[in-house]
Amino acid sequence: IVRRLAAKDSSVDIVGMDVNWTAEFAEAGWIDEWSAENAKKVTEGDLPGPLETAKYKDKLYAAPFTSNTQILFYRKDRVPTPPKTWDEMIDQAEKIGPDEGKIQVQGARYEGLTVWFNSLVASAGGEILTNNGEDIALGPPAVKAAAVIQRLANSPVADPALENNKEDQARLGFESGSSSFEVNYTFAWASANDAVNKAPDAAAKKKAEEFRSNIGFARWPTVDPNEPS
Repeated sequence: IVRRLAAKDSSVDIVGMDVNWTAEFAEAGWIDEWSAENAKKVTEGDLPGPLETAKYKDKLYAAPFTSNTQILFYRKDRVPTPPKTWDEMIDQAEKIGPDEGKIQVQGARYEGLTVWFNSLVASAGGEILTNNGEDIALGPPAVKAAAVIQRLANSPVADPALENNKEDQARLGFESGSSSFEVNYTFAWASANDAVNKAPDAAAKKKAEEFRSNIGFARWPTVDPNEPS
C-alpha cells in the first residue's frame, strides 16, 4: 500500500488500515481528512478509544469499523478467583504447578512483545513517550514492567517457548491443557468454539466442550494494584 500511495496510484480509493497507520499516512498526505458531514455520521455512537485511533492532530482521517483488545483467559476449574495483578497471577500459577499452571503470553520479538511491554508500562502508571511524542518517558513504571517480564521468564510456569510465542502459539498452549492462564485477543474464544463445532467424533466433541465450559474471562492484569490495566 505504501508503494502504491507513494507512487500516486490513482486507482486506490479506499484503504483498510491498522490503527498505527493513521498518523503515518495522514502526515505523508496519502489519505484525506473526512468532511465535517461524513465525520459526524462516522463518530455517532462510536466508542471513544477506537475513535481516537482514527484521528491525527484532532482531525478525522478514518472510520473505525472493528476493534479488538486483549483480555485474560483462565481455567475456572483450576482458578476460583481470577488474579487482578501479574504478581498475583504468577503466584497462583506456581501454586497450581508447571504441569497445568503455565501462563501463555506473546514473548516473541515482534509486535506482540511490544504490546506486552507497552501494556505493562501503562498498567504501572507510566508511558513510553511524553504526550507530545518527542521525549522518552519510561522511568520507574518501565522498571516495574521489565521486572514482571523477568519474573515470568524465570518462573517454572513460563512456557518453554516463551521467546518464540506469538498469538496463535499462546492459544494452542492454552488449549493443550498445560496452561491455566492466557493473555490474548478474543479470537481465542472463537477458536474454542470451532474446536467444538468441527470435532471429528463424539469423544473429541465432548473433550472440546469440557475445555470450553471451563474457560473464564477477566480484565487484563495490572502491574500496580492501584492503577487500572
